[in-house]
Amino acid sequence: MPAITTVLIANRGEIAVRVIRTAKAMGLRTVAVYSDADQGALHVREADAAVPIGPSAVADSYLNQDVMLAAASRAGADAIHPGYGFLSENQAFALGCEAAGMVFIGPPNAAIDVMGDKARAKRTMLAAGVPCVPGYQGDDQTMATLTAEAEQMGMPVMVKAAAGGGGRGMRLVEDSERLQEAIELAQSEALNAFGSAELIIEKAIIRPRHVEIQVFADSHGNVIHLGERDCSVQRRHQKVIVESPCPTMTPTLRQAMGAAAIEAARAVDYMGAGTVEFLLDEAGDFYFLEMNTRLQVEHPVTELVTGFDLVEWQLRVARGEPLPVTQAQVALKGHAIEVRLYAEDPSAEFLPCTGPIRLFHCPDREGVRVDTGVASGDEVSPFYDAMVAKIIGYGDSREDARLRLMAALRESALLGVSNNRDFLIDALAVPQFIAGQATTAFIAEHYGDSFERGELAEHFFVAAAIIRHQLSQAECHDRSLGVSEELLGWASARDVVVSSSFTVDERSHAVRLIAESASTFSVDVNNEPHSGVINSLHATTAMLTIDGIDRTYQFYNESPATLHLASADRCTVLIDTKRLPPKMLDAAGSGSVVAPMHGQLLSIAVSEGQSVTKGERLAVLEAMKMQHELNAAVDGTVSRIYATAGNQLAAGDRILNIEPSDESL
Repeated sequence: MPAITTVLIANRGEIAVRVIRTAKAMGLRTVAVYSDADQGALHVREADAAVPIGPSAVADSYLNQDVMLAAASRAGADAIHPGYGFLSENQAFALGCEAAGMVFIGPPNAAIDVMGDKARAKRTMLAAGVPCVPGYQGDDQTMATLTAEAEQMGMPVMVKAAAGGGGRGMRLVEDSERLQEAIELAQSEALNAFGSAELIIEKAIIRPRHVEIQVFADSHGNVIHLGERDCSVQRRHQKVIVESPCPTMTPTLRQAMGAAAIEAARAVDYMGAGTVEFLLDEAGDFYFLEMNTRLQVEHPVTELVTGFDLVEWQLRVARGEPLPVTQAQVALKGHAIEVRLYAEDPSAEFLPCTGPIRLFHCPDREGVRVDTGVASGDEVSPFYDAMVAKIIGYGDSREDARLRLMAALRESALLGVSNNRDFLIDALAVPQFIAGQATTAFIAEHYGDSFERGELAEHFFVAAAIIRHQLSQAECHDRSLGVSEELLGWASARDVVVSSSFTVDERSHAVRLIAESASTFSVDVNNEPHSGVINSLHATTAMLTIDGIDRTYQFYNESPATLHLASADRCTVLIDTKRLPPKMLDAAGSGSVVAPMHGQLLSIAVSEGQSVTKGERLAVLEAMKMQHELNAAVDGTVSRIYATAGNQLAAGDRILNIEPSDESL
């Protein structure tokens, strides 16, 4: 039995924090690693020791095997936990750990090798009798062969990176005219993300459920499954809402899928935690999709319904212990639903966002679990995935879990970066989801490419005016000498009147506040009268009574004009244009197409003088491990190109300029 006393976590963010906490609870010494961007991050603060591993770019730090192994050796680690992503499914890294005399807390390198290649994995599964989606997984990767195979299958098809995962290098093709373009984009994305441009083509199964089985194996020949997770609610092929058990699962189907998953694990002599993913069609037939040879992002829902700590199991299996239970002893109790809280803009096609986290708060309440790797004051970096936290609701029934999760989200706040909190609340309330009928088409069918939140309720403007006024008064008091707090808001001859013009979603709202006392106000919003009372106001929280209704607000005041504000209804940002510096007021769009985030400009599809139509692809930007198409917002002519393919761009950098046509004005 290998001795494990010190574990280096070769990862970052919430999974690093997750592993550190269980390892420390088991009495193990923990070592974190960090890039330049992660210096002082939460996982660094929680570990017993931490080692720097280089620049922010993943290729120079978290994906650099030599640097990672050197860090482990330097820290005296005898085991490495890879988490998920990065090096977790890298056969060479597993071999490197073995060569260095360190325990790789994961499966044998041979299993990683087979399952890490979708083509080989599919061939292995077919040989093992595991049901698979019809498709092409051959060695001939010429464009002619790939397009011919796809055409023979008939549209729609899925184009998928053979070496990848996480939705990268994957395209749904519904029209033959877009087939070659989709293959080229998938190859480029796959090559950049995984170092291999090899693809497989599969017949697309429309509106399936995405159901995965958690398997676990030890070195003594025992293989079991721990039930299923329904991962159907996705966007860009990345899971957004996950639950266990699957709402439509039957005992017979669970037994069949579990048995197939176990056969998949046995076919590659698996050991440790793994996930076998299936597509479940409307007829109840299921097909092997892929196997993730690591701990899954969604493992918390399995932990909650089984009562097992899967990270603890990983550590125990890695040091040679047998599984603590048999298949007959596995029972699913209750229901768990997990959402991924992302820094992204749901109103702009869910585009990932970066920037400082001004305030991050999640409630500590019964039946709610929060896994995160950030805190207030941290930053969402352009170098890594935009997930901020996983929030999980658990209860005796699915409805209990759903309601607890929604309540937790309403009490949560992520201020400073655009995020999908409000979208998650809305999605959990869609009748189709409530009924347990969501498929992989759920987001596309209900929201399309974006999530529109509608008009902001007027109580937000009332709250913003009161909070900013009160903060301003407090600031004046702090700058004054010998002035009693009772005199704040007092005037000798007239009421204190404050006028603002709050802009939200490019629309201005005229707000006029009259301070009737230090804590009571009358506020007009677009000439509509409202009343407001301050019940309490602290550094980031205000309890106000507006029009007779008590509400709690979380806020961050970003002087001179910006207020980040959240309540149970919504998270938003209000900008008082009356207090903006003149240079910011004058900065208006001039037809420029700019980088929406930090990233590498992979290609420019147009040239100066070229006419473009609305929706036409202009450029491709790679950021946060994904490729993002930048499309024309209007019909017009490309008047100037500022950037060059291959350039590293910062958010806001100009790429090109379009002169709109007269019809677009």
